[in-house]
Amino acid sequence: MGMEARNRALPDWFTRIRTGQLALPRFQRFESWGHAEVVTLLDSVIRGRPVGAALVLETGGGEPFVSRPMAGAPEPTERTTEHLLDGQQRLTALWKALKDHYEDRTYFALLTPESEDESLAISFGRWMNNGQRFPIWADQPKGQYTRGYVPMRLLDPEIEADEIVEWCDEATSSMEESRVTERKVGKLRKALDGANLPFLALPVETSPDDAIDVFIKMNTTSVQLSAFDIIVAQLEGETGRSLHDLEESLRAAVPTAERYLPISGLVLQVAALREGWSPTTASFRRLDVRRLSDEWEAIERGIDGATRFLSEERIFDRHRLPTVAVLPVLSSIWSQMPQELDAHGQARTLLRQYLWRSFFTSRYERAAGTAALQDHRGLKARLVDRDETASIPILDDTEFPIASEQELKKAPWPRRLNTLARGILAVSLRGGGLDLADGTPTSYESLSKREYHHLFPASLLRNETDLEESDINLALNCALITWNTNRNISAKEPVAYLRERAEHAILGVDQIQRRLNSHTIPFEELNVGGYSEITEPKARSAKIRADYERFIAARAEGIYDAVKKLCTGGEWTGLDGVGQ
Repeated sequence: MGMEARNRALPDWFTRIRTGQLALPRFQRFESWGHAEVVTLLDSVIRGRPVGAALVLETGGGEPFVSRPMAGAPEPTERTTEHLLDGQQRLTALWKALKDHYEDRTYFALLTPESEDESLAISFGRWMNNGQRFPIWADQPKGQYTRGYVPMRLLDPEIEADEIVEWCDEATSSMEESRVTERKVGKLRKALDGANLPFLALPVETSPDDAIDVFIKMNTTSVQLSAFDIIVAQLEGETGRSLHDLEESLRAAVPTAERYLPISGLVLQVAALREGWSPTTASFRRLDVRRLSDEWEAIERGIDGATRFLSEERIFDRHRLPTVAVLPVLSSIWSQMPQELDAHGQARTLLRQYLWRSFFTSRYERAAGTAALQDHRGLKARLVDRDETASIPILDDTEFPIASEQELKKAPWPRRLNTLARGILAVSLRGGGLDLADGTPTSYESLSKREYHHLFPASLLRNETDLEESDINLALNCALITWNTNRNISAKEPVAYLRERAEHAILGVDQIQRRLNSHTIPFEELNVGGYSEITEPKARSAKIRADYERFIAARAEGIYDAVKKLCTGGEWTGLDGVGQ
């Protein structure tokens, strides 16, 4: 197999893109360049600088791969004779910038740069407001010209000369100025007309496997091939199936999956575990793509089951998931574990134990990929191979004890990427997480209306005590509930504060208690106050601090009791024993 180096002018590239003679093999990734890369490319082309060689596979009479048109290209009018293996980002950027096909961006060339170092290309973001595209000047010749810009679409090798003349006449105030401007634009356009984008051509007789291999080895543009890109190409070459299409089918079948992790990465992590590898990027290149294809439906079933399981445990998205390491493990095991009623119930109990221990032990604090593989092996041996003696490392209380009450007390605010803090929030929601305002249970749909708020008011603790921010912003002092944000939130006593924030000053004690209990929030320790009656500042501060510390200790005890149940696979709800 030999490659031939060739030159090709930009107008010839555009002709092939427009007619469909040049197409993308289906396994090619989609657009990934941002506007900064596009501007740099345009500047280089205008200056006549090299922008790297493309890689083309000649297809002759028949296409070896399923193909698609370039992004922004019209419907093909001629037979495809070439597949673009490398250079897609560059050619797509040139095509769309010069055709003005970017909806959210318009690209310009500078008519008179102030210095040699100044970029000859620039872009501006676009947006719609009341049916009008802004900024307005970016569509007006006079507005463009007075700022020293000419739209890139006028430098398109395929544009009619009359359009350039018309723009110059409208942009300028005299015929003489128009002709001078026309010559400037013509000089810029000539640079684009004469731009050479060389390429390496693979001959028609190149086998699909060889083409894929060259694609992987030679694709060295500024946006490097990811492991997913490589698997896409390998799967297409070996099985004829499109991983992009499979990914879309999974996204349609399990729309909740991307609430937790991007589909592309999750699929590869699950596949790696199923093949006995750790769910890390280094393992993805070892994957057997035929096995991935054969097991796709099982992987899809597993992801569906795992995400439903997380939702049933009241963990609804990645922002509430304490560690993402569990999802590939759960997904792999789910499609392989017993489905018979009793055995399935026992398996769910073990998986609940695994899940909650991952939140409240140090198991995944470091080397999470290796830990996930080891736990996966143990779970698979226990649930799939029915080996009751199989060891599951995360269940070892000696090596991985669950967090103590003291550790719970120190956990930071749960919006942070902290496993223990988010674990505490997960317990709070697992108990029902009834909204303080209307009593509705937590759901994925309700999360967008809820906010993280302090139970003991932050303003009270800041103004009246010498507590550090780290002692105020604790996971145990947090609840995810709907707030009224229009009230004065000065130093209120906790329950009075909660009543006001919920816009329910008439909310009864029983209702408040039930709703707080659903978050594992101790009512008695929160129902404190009388601070305004203490006139001596030090005594008032000491009382507030003592009440706060008792509240944190009581909530830590309640959360710890819940954690012990969940970490042994037991059912638990914060409403246990609370009257209706």
